[in-house]
Amino acid sequence: MPPSDFAQANVQDVVEQLTTDEAILLTAGVGFWHTYAVPRLSIPALKTSDGPNGIRGNHFFMGTPAKCLPSATGMAATFDTELMHQVGLKLLAQEAKLKAASVWLGPTCNTQRNPLGGRSFESFSEDPHLSGTIAAAYINGVQEGGIAACIKHFATNDKENDRMAYDSIVSERALREIYMMPFMIAEKHAKPWCYMTAYNRVNGTHLSENPKIIRDILRAEWGSDALVMSDWFGVYSIDHAINAGLDLEMPGTNKWRTLDLMNRSIQSRKIMKRTVKERAAKVLELVQKCAKAAPEILDGDGQEHTVDTPEEKTLMRRLAAESIVLLKNEGSVLPLKPKEQGLKKIAIVGGNAKAIVISGGGSAALKPSYFTNPHDGLVAALKALDPDVEITFSEGARATMLTPSLDYDMFTADGRRGWIGEWYKHENDESMTPVGGPIEEQYIDETRMFFSTSYPAELTKRWTLKVKGQLKPREKDTLFEFGLTSAGRAKLFVDGKLVVDNWTKQLRGDAFFGSGSVEEKGTVQLKAGVKHDILVEFCNVRAPAPNDPDEAVMDSNPGVRLGGQEVVDPDVLMAEAVQLAREADAVIAVVGLNADWETEGYDRTTLALPPRTDELVSKVAAVNKRTVVVTQSGSSITMPWADEVPAIVHAWYLGNATGEAIGDVVAGKVNPSGRMTLTFAKRLEDYGSHGHFHSENGKVRYAEDLFVGYKHFHHRKLAPQWYFGYGLSYTTFRYSALSLSKPSVSNGDFNLTAKVTIQNTGAVIGSDVVQLYITLPSTSELTHAPVMLKAFKKVKDLAPGTSETVTLTLDKYAVSYWEERIARWVVEDGEYLVRVGRSSAPEDLTLAATFAIEKGFEWSGL
Repeated sequence: MPPSDFAQANVQDVVEQLTTDEAILLTAGVGFWHTYAVPRLSIPALKTSDGPNGIRGNHFFMGTPAKCLPSATGMAATFDTELMHQVGLKLLAQEAKLKAASVWLGPTCNTQRNPLGGRSFESFSEDPHLSGTIAAAYINGVQEGGIAACIKHFATNDKENDRMAYDSIVSERALREIYMMPFMIAEKHAKPWCYMTAYNRVNGTHLSENPKIIRDILRAEWGSDALVMSDWFGVYSIDHAINAGLDLEMPGTNKWRTLDLMNRSIQSRKIMKRTVKERAAKVLELVQKCAKAAPEILDGDGQEHTVDTPEEKTLMRRLAAESIVLLKNEGSVLPLKPKEQGLKKIAIVGGNAKAIVISGGGSAALKPSYFTNPHDGLVAALKALDPDVEITFSEGARATMLTPSLDYDMFTADGRRGWIGEWYKHENDESMTPVGGPIEEQYIDETRMFFSTSYPAELTKRWTLKVKGQLKPREKDTLFEFGLTSAGRAKLFVDGKLVVDNWTKQLRGDAFFGSGSVEEKGTVQLKAGVKHDILVEFCNVRAPAPNDPDEAVMDSNPGVRLGGQEVVDPDVLMAEAVQLAREADAVIAVVGLNADWETEGYDRTTLALPPRTDELVSKVAAVNKRTVVVTQSGSSITMPWADEVPAIVHAWYLGNATGEAIGDVVAGKVNPSGRMTLTFAKRLEDYGSHGHFHSENGKVRYAEDLFVGYKHFHHRKLAPQWYFGYGLSYTTFRYSALSLSKPSVSNGDFNLTAKVTIQNTGAVIGSDVVQLYITLPSTSELTHAPVMLKAFKKVKDLAPGTSETVTLTLDKYAVSYWEERIARWVVEDGEYLVRVGRSSAPEDLTLAATFAIEKGFEWSGL
């Protein structure tokens, strides 16, 4: 019978038929991405896939090309729940089916207490209401499309360094109101089919073995029937995790839940057979949901495919463009209209202009099915307006942390882009010596190769890979610098000569999820027009290091990366860009971060842009008063030059459609409507979590408590560079006529509607985001954040001179706080202040009104 027939099974009957061993095996994964199948009982396996801004499929190494959406911070910047639902339904769910995956490992829904967090770009916002509301829309779309959403990382997974061990010391109130609130909102409005626990501890207990979080809150209080799985390798015990309610350990590689250890735990009465079957039952319930929702996946051939329809590309481009935030536009410099503004020559400068920057790094990374860089997108958009406009380019200042990828510079002997890998067995599992010829040859089109478990099964425990190719010829004699990073050991040969030795000596670094070395570099004098032979030899065993003599085998996380670039005097590069700017009628500086700076595996150390980038912007702006800066980052950055330039556009990470979207906004094809999902401070020290963000002796103290993001800036009356919710348009809007309905309080619930009129007072059609913030009664016994976002609505395509009345609804979540003494939500009687405007900035909250709750109440659950 087809696997999807499990949709009609009686799960409880199947559970009763399970042997103890079968139940045990169902509670852990198989390989890296799959659940366990029981053919005897017609139980199929499910395939999972990362998430959260795309569907990568099975392989980090040589993966199937896929759609990459904007970073979560960018998608939330749309403030558009309808759009996010469509993205989930029409892009993510369909992409999951193309990749034969029933479970999408997303969305990431952590609250960003500090922008230094390495995965900040993966989460939607610093605000729990925005995060939860956008997540719910996204999840509803994906699950309507038949794919299980696995919301993550539950909870307080807000940094990367020491991520498997640190203990988030957080008050019960902040835990509820700030860090669990996005998950609570998503549960109320979308009911995710899965939850993924975080790596870390909260208040002393790891999340994967935390009965309070899993059993008491998620299941008993919220009433969730979702499966709860671990993050990958995020299980640290047998009995604690099983008894706490963790249903599924992932992955199946190097797992705890083996037949031997689980049966021994049963025999020693640390766990019960019935508890194991309860965990297995949750896995079967998920299998059945997936079988009902998308039977074609389970009945398919399991192959991964790439398809980009014109309709999907249009939606990708729209999503990316609507994520972009216009931060500054003095003198209406933007949009650039070459003919109308008399712009005969435009200079594009910056290290990100021609770079391949689609996403932050780590689990969110994938191989894009197509990509347009900002330079090419801008050139196409501007040339469409004026084919005669001259556009020049200079990098100006390099933006990379590691030497750039050589994906487009390596070629096989027969002229294909890429190189050839040869896999070798060793004499035995313990040997370091390859024997015989290669057991397999493989065409490879990547120079960053994170193999994970995607290598030939026939290899010995220790193995070798030799990758050979030819470097794209240079136009002139060039001094070239190569960089080699490895999770294992590696060496680079150019024309047979050893250039980089990361084999006999090595320093530990942060690459490859914390398993890699630091980048070792070497230079070679390249000859013009010559195809220099490149050989990288890699072994999946670490070399000893001064700070770590352990020569560990990289069995589930081996990797090697080759990068390179021409050696250029940075002063010459800077001078070239400044000269082009001086000669141009306008300048577009495209600067920012990339997946080296923002990634899973380690936290950032600064909010500054890469070295000399700020200098480049300042110098260019000094010689050209029509300088537009386009910034790319997934989280907050500092902009010390903000007062020196007339126009700033923040583009986040935009995925496949990066270049088209930036071109659409800069050239005015799209009127920007994105809003800031994070507060961008003027300096790192201004964030509420500064000074207690790092893990110290394994503890991270959330000393800012409720005052996260903009709430801290309002509380301390600090002016940031850019406020949460802020964003400009090519038109203007006026708000008026705020009115509130009479509050309705009955049966432990609350309802109130606010109406406000918005008018487009400018000359072009535009969209705006109406934002409503609440201030709780000043008579309250407890301290509260001075303003809290509790409702928003995107008004779309409002024509010049026209108005629209917007209705915003408030429920009990808008007026409640967590009372630790009684472990319940409380709504106090008293006077509440409502403020409405275009951002959280005090000057933007132009309308205010109050309402009173005469008799408060308490509640629990959802």
